Amino acid sequence: MRVNEVAGRLGLKVWAAGREQEVTGGYVSDLLSDVIANAEEGCLWITVQRHLNIVAVAQLKKLAGIVLSRGGEPEAAVLARAEQEGLFVLSAAEDSFTVAGRLYALLGAKE
Repeated sequence: MRVNEVAGRLGLKVWAAGREQEVTGGYVSDLLSDVIANAEEGCLWITVQRHLNIVAVAQLKKLAGIVLSRGGEPEAAVLARAEQEGLFVLSAAEDSFTVAGRLYALLGAKE
């Protein structure tokens, strides 16, 4: 399922539209070093972080996009860089646990 479809089905707000790609899963963490070490390419990263470094980490790991939980609004610099890099930045009103559960249910369990 592609990023725009996931965003629509989960009711996520699109702050920056990036290059469409398949969402292969999700990763939940607020530690940048954890995401660098463990997130897999194609995942949607769910976090409460809103600063510019999240774009760099998402680009490094070739993530499908970033989902800001708890209704987070990204900094202007984040949006500008995300648009420049072709990266999706989305937000959800729910907390990270709820967003991750909904994404997991949408994408189905991986064996």
